[in-house]
Amino acid sequence: MSVRFDSRPDLARNDAGLVKASTWDVGTPERQRRTVEAIREAWDSRDWPHPGLLSYTVHAGEDGKTLFHYSQWSGEQAYQDFFRHGRDERNTDIDAAVPGIRRLGLHTLELYRSTPPREGDGREPGCVVIVDVEFEGPDKARQRDWVDTVFEALGTDPAPAPGGISGHFHVSTDGTRVLNYAEWESAGAHIDALAAPGAGIGSSTPQWERVRSYPGVTGGGVHRYAPALGIRPGAGA
Repeated sequence: MSVRFDSRPDLARNDAGLVKASTWDVGTPERQRRTVEAIREAWDSRDWPHPGLLSYTVHAGEDGKTLFHYSQWSGEQAYQDFFRHGRDERNTDIDAAVPGIRRLGLHTLELYRSTPPREGDGREPGCVVIVDVEFEGPDKARQRDWVDTVFEALGTDPAPAPGGISGHFHVSTDGTRVLNYAEWESAGAHIDALAAPGAGIGSSTPQWERVRSYPGVTGGGVHRYAPALGIRPGAGA
């Protein structure tokens, strides 16, 4: 299988059994750029590694030092096959080009609910916002209830942020976190939404207050990224 490059994954594809998400800290904007180039070269120089890998996307953090990795898989067995036969040789090439990369952990996720782009919305995202929510201990019912609470708030919001394109809410398979992969027109549109009335994104409604005060949330964060590199199987896949 050959490799082809584009910038945007199909986040709602129904053949993705799970997602792997991780963050790398590479230190500086120059090393960030060089690491993206090294990833591209490591993948472009080899055939597509496994039919169960559906897409692999890299995002450059606006902090100038992080890279967020998002890959879609048919299932866990496909990832384990790649882990044993293919991952290390690519990482060896990347580490040779940019020594000292810090890999900050890997999470296994399943897509739970999405707010897709409106019909006819052809906007390309200039910014990807990753919202990570951590809970006190594993509880799969709580993960889904938190997401459902967000959707209730979204459905009753009288003034939704105009710059948002889509949101894709994932739950971790260990029951401890939710990750929202949100596409925005631009970083500026997201900044404007955070600055709008209502203590951040979402109006001052009872539904949004329930989200903000949801019990059991212990941490998380909001980080903005620019789409940097998208890789998918090409001809012959």
